[in-house]
Amino acid sequence: MSITETKYFGKISFEPESELEFPRGLPGFDGRKRFLAVTFPASEPLVYLQSLEDPDLCFITMPLLAVDPRYRLTVGREDLNLLGLPPASQPRIGVDVMCLTVLSMREEGPTANLLAPIVVNLRNRRAVQAIAPEGEYSHQFELMPAEAPVCS
Repeated sequence: MSITETKYFGKISFEPESELEFPRGLPGFDGRKRFLAVTFPASEPLVYLQSLEDPDLCFITMPLLAVDPRYRLTVGREDLNLLGLPPASQPRIGVDVMCLTVLSMREEGPTANLLAPIVVNLRNRRAVQAIAPEGEYSHQFELMPAEAPVCS
């Protein structure tokens, strides 16, 4: 059992085999390659991606299919290689991989990044932020769209 100190959750105990490894890190966060997926029953379905190298770095995510049940995952050859998955086929969400979407809290309301989901190989815990084909998904998908004004 290992323990890490975090800014938002205090001390967290975890099994080393529960670590997620991002072989190339995350865009904009150089050197941050080891994370934990932290969940709490009171905040389900949220999943907090807590950096093990930076106690101040934590992403709020949620399962991608909770946002868009019809999401079509496309993972490029390089990402499949980094994940340790066969290059000839696409992984299945919930079977081969776990997919999380990073949430952003904006003044207009929360959004989800469907353009670049976090893809985790369930067998070896390797992860990448995969970029979806251009035009298919938004990096600011509104989770609670503004209501249309009511005519009087």
